[in-house]
Amino acid sequence: VSHQRSDWISIHSHICHLLAPVLGPQPCFHSEKDRKHGKEQLLRRQESLIAVTLSTAQGLVWAGEPLEAIPAALQALRFSSQVFSSDSLQLVPIYLLLAEASTGIGRLRQAAKYLSQAQWIILQTPDCSAALQSKLHRGLGLFCIAEGNLDQALYHLANDVYLATVEFGLNSVEVSGGYFNMANIFFQQNKIDSANSLYTEV
Repeated sequence: VSHQRSDWISIHSHICHLLAPVLGPQPCFHSEKDRKHGKEQLLRRQESLIAVTLSTAQGLVWAGEPLEAIPAALQALRFSSQVFSSDSLQLVPIYLLLAEASTGIGRLRQAAKYLSQAQWIILQTPDCSAALQSKLHRGLGLFCIAEGNLDQALYHLANDVYLATVEFGLNSVEVSGGYFNMANIFFQQNKIDSANSLYTEV
C-alpha cells in the first residue's frame, strides 16, 4: 500500500489521464493513411508521457526528494524503452537520474546497476556526444563520493570537466558543476587552497 501511495503521489496522479490512450487497445484502421496517422498520434502521446515523467522525476530530485522521484523515472524509462529501444542513447539521462535518486536514498547497489547500464549504452555508441559522456562521468563521480572513494571520484569529475569543456567551452556554466564537486572533495581532504581555487572558478 505504501508503494502504491508513493507511486500515486510521485507520478500517477499526473499521468493517469494520459495512460488510457497509450496503454489501452488501439483502434483498427482501414486505410494506410489512417494507420500512419494513428501511429503518429500514439508516438506523440508516448513522447508527451516521457516528457512529463522525466521532468517530474528531475524536479523531485532537485527538490531533495529522491525516493519520490524513482517511480516517475521508472515510468520515463518504461515509455522511452518502448519508443526508442532498450539500447538507445535517449535512455542514458534516465538511467543517470535513477542512479542519482538511488544514491540519494542509500541504495548504492541499485545505483551501480543504473550507472553500468548507462555506461554500456555509451560504450556501444561511438558517436556519443561529449555532453552526454560528461553527464555519465559526473554521475560516476557522485556515486564514488557516496561510496567514499574520493580519488576515483576526482578522476571521473576531471573527465566531466574536460568533456563539458570540449562540448560547451572553457567558461561555460555546464563546466561549473564538475568544478564545484571537485572543490567539495578537496575541501573534505583539507586541501583548502585547491578547493578555494575551484570555488573561485565556479
